[in-house]
Amino acid sequence: MEEPKHILICDDQVIIHETIGVYLKAEGMIYSSVYDGAEILEKFETIKPDLIILDLMMPKIFGTEVCKLIRKKSNVPIIILSAKGEEIDRILGLEIGADDYIVKPFSPREVVARIKTIFRRIAPIAEIKEKILRFDQLIIDLEAYEIKINGEAIESTPKEIEIFYLLASNVGKVLDREQILASIWGYDYLGDTRAVDTHIKRLRKKLPNKSVNWEIKAIYGVGYKFEVR
Repeated sequence: MEEPKHILICDDQVIIHETIGVYLKAEGMIYSSVYDGAEILEKFETIKPDLIILDLMMPKIFGTEVCKLIRKKSNVPIIILSAKGEEIDRILGLEIGADDYIVKPFSPREVVARIKTIFRRIAPIAEIKEKILRFDQLIIDLEAYEIKINGEAIESTPKEIEIFYLLASNVGKVLDREQILASIWGYDYLGDTRAVDTHIKRLRKKLPNKSVNWEIKAIYGVGYKFEVR
């Protein structure tokens, strides 16, 4: 059974912790609380949170500095909370390494929705462990950037290889188009989800549809999965 996601809430207002905490618990997550910038850095090393909610106006060490220090040693997702809602403030928050920026006052439901969106997007990447995947008559090699079927390399574009590798790293799991876009093209990609369909359509034409026990299966209205029969 998967362990609950651990959220580190960093804000000097107790009500923020209590309010967000209620909604996190309702979603099966757990959380720890810190109330100043120095404590964040100490607690971060101890509990290794899955995500940090960070207020910019923190005592002792300002939130922007905390974000920069954490980014030097970790890619843990960070959501900034701030009373500053100007575009320049949002841009600054993202430039120092935050994954999202929420303006106070906010809805705790929105905060939890943003958290779930981030976890949903990074989940496929987090599960990838091997650079070379092997199945019946198939090798997907992300080190050499090639696909081999029966020992023969299949001419493929880098994006086709990356998509195939992502799907095959998550056997039996349906990945929707937004997940694939975020994982392969990046969170800030502004393109159409049809780019995913186009690449997978081209890829499937290059693969055998018989004599193997695996396939890239389209799930109508949702996305795609790599299925082993």
